Amino acid sequence: MGRLSDTGANSSHPISLRLRDNLLRMQQTFDRCSDIVVIPWQYGPGMKHEAFSIYAETFVQKKEHNYFKASLQDLVTQLVGPGTSVTPEDVITYFGNNVATENSAILIDHIETAVDRVLEGFVVIFFDGWNNALGYKAVGLETRQVTESITEPVVLGPREGTVENLSKNLGMLRCRIKSSKFKVEKLETGGDARTTVAFCYMEGTVDSDMLAEFRRRIAWLENETILETSYIEELIEDSVYSPFPQYRYTERTDVAAASLLNGKIIVLVNGTGSILICPGLLVELLQSSEDYYQRTVVSSLIRILRLIALLIAVSLPSFYIAFSTFHTELIPTVLLLAIIDSREGIPFPAIFEAFIMEFFFELLREAGIRLPRPVGSAVSIVGALVVGEAAITAGIASPIMVIIVSLTGIASFAIPQYNFAISLRILRFPLMIFAAFLGIFGIMIAFLLIWLHLANLRSLGQPYLNSIGPFIPRQMKDVFVRAPHGVLLRSMRKRQSRKP
Repeated sequence: MGRLSDTGANSSHPISLRLRDNLLRMQQTFDRCSDIVVIPWQYGPGMKHEAFSIYAETFVQKKEHNYFKASLQDLVTQLVGPGTSVTPEDVITYFGNNVATENSAILIDHIETAVDRVLEGFVVIFFDGWNNALGYKAVGLETRQVTESITEPVVLGPREGTVENLSKNLGMLRCRIKSSKFKVEKLETGGDARTTVAFCYMEGTVDSDMLAEFRRRIAWLENETILETSYIEELIEDSVYSPFPQYRYTERTDVAAASLLNGKIIVLVNGTGSILICPGLLVELLQSSEDYYQRTVVSSLIRILRLIALLIAVSLPSFYIAFSTFHTELIPTVLLLAIIDSREGIPFPAIFEAFIMEFFFELLREAGIRLPRPVGSAVSIVGALVVGEAAITAGIASPIMVIIVSLTGIASFAIPQYNFAISLRILRFPLMIFAAFLGIFGIMIAFLLIWLHLANLRSLGQPYLNSIGPFIPRQMKDVFVRAPHGVLLRSMRKRQSRKP
């Protein structure tokens, strides 16, 4: 078995044979770092041989250090025999002759590497007279327990959500996909953070060209500082300035596992619970994990309801502006009289009235998100009621405009992906401007420009409108409606069998 060594790629200061030199270098490196603990200790005959341990007390508890120190002496005693004091020569012989211990010690031969290991939660032990150090992984940091995902609640289905620990998240995925085809590749990003990033895929299921393109894009992250999954999204997406999200997020392990089985690539970052799913297509942004836990008829009806909500969320204010300003002849007489009566005394045209109401509605929604949870929901609901009623009473807004803005906001809440719902909120305003200048024709032009953009948009090189255009009937089994599970499984097996 080869020696378990750990040498940094950019190391330039080998560990010295003199313990004092190593101690001085480590103390200089961690100057004014009060959470870094250095413990000198003695061992051997007459306790005349010196060593010291260094670790971050925010990662490692003192009992863990004492355990590794006692375990170290027990292991070496097994080699030299019971009742015999351990000498530096015994330590060097035991760990220097290609021996791996049960506690997975690594040999460190550069100061810079020792510093990195301390910052990763290792206990690093230096010995006088030996130009290597031992590193034991002993992270004892408390993390959030596995709970239900807050951002993706479901009525039926698993409740398991991700946490901020990369190992736990990968472990939960392994529990769901017990296959050697489930591949996990890791890399460490650059900067001072040096965050661990992992990306996963199913070998034989993922498209090989797409995987090669993903590797090409993510390779240069080794020089970037990454703190959260969203950093990676913006660095590897095809169109940075597009309002449409080109990747999906999830905090549910069942969604991540299903995406892997469908040929997707997922990205996890240590320190965050968000999982990035690549690529993200338009039809997938309208789907929820619960669609596959409900019966076919129920899931299909809910998906149709979401499509209607999509149209309402993006275009209802625009259509009201267009009809009330340019195309009043298309409105039924009774409804037109009601609109005219409700707008009597309003000092603003419909476009300004809509902009004002939409602006304050978005402001209230953002305030509700940023406030503490017990207060936020109450403020957003009460604020919307108070502001709407006050605006009507003051004659600034008409009752029908308050209704339209409220329906638009409710429809946007029905979109499963939060980042896609934000895109619809952004597009709503240019659509209102087009409607104010050109009426229905303006809305048609705006929708044509949006579809042209969507047709040219790519996600990891894949067409964003895949499954919709070009129209292929056999691919429509899981788009606007959901076919029974038996049909979907047979279709998946046929797709996988066609791959080399």
